[in-house]
Amino acid sequence: MFTGIIEEKGEVVAIEQAGGGAVLSVRGPVVTSDAKHGDSIAVNGVCLTVVEVKDDVFTVDVMRESLDRSSLGGLVQGSPVNLERAVRADQRLGGHIVQGHVDGTAVLLSRDPGERWDDVRFSLPGALSPYVAEKGSIAIDGISLTVTTVDDESFGVSLIPTTLQLTTMGDRRIGDVVNIEVDVIAKYVERLVVRQ
Repeated sequence: MFTGIIEEKGEVVAIEQAGGGAVLSVRGPVVTSDAKHGDSIAVNGVCLTVVEVKDDVFTVDVMRESLDRSSLGGLVQGSPVNLERAVRADQRLGGHIVQGHVDGTAVLLSRDPGERWDDVRFSLPGALSPYVAEKGSIAIDGISLTVTTVDDESFGVSLIPTTLQLTTMGDRRIGDVVNIEVDVIAKYVERLVVRQ
């Protein structure tokens, strides 16, 4: 489990296709400081398992399912990525419950820079629309954010200076594809209601 509070902006140092999936190597001095084989690290919001750590670079296997459901397949050497280690039981939950199980992708539709923050709007895949609510939580590229507006086809968030500076969101442009994970609680509530 993750919190959506990004620990650092890392960099893809290598990506190679392997058996329908990919092997991804990422530089991240903070997340590798105590990482070992089998640990979970979220890369742009996708939970991946560490295979190897060498100096400040960790390597992960990325399954075809993850490539198909996320934007990871579009990464190239040098791509910046958001990184977060799995939360420890003795830590504060600063964002919201983020599983690292990406539900789909969205496209950045508009960006309205303000004096201190940016208002940003993203497309909303129809199948995910019921799970997104105004003032609810959503993870975009692994970043825990609060939904400011929502309709059937899009949703908006506001990005504070810290988010703009310390994550890839500050560099995102109109047309960029991002990973989204809706609030897991909404999915469980729907399943319980449908079963009754």
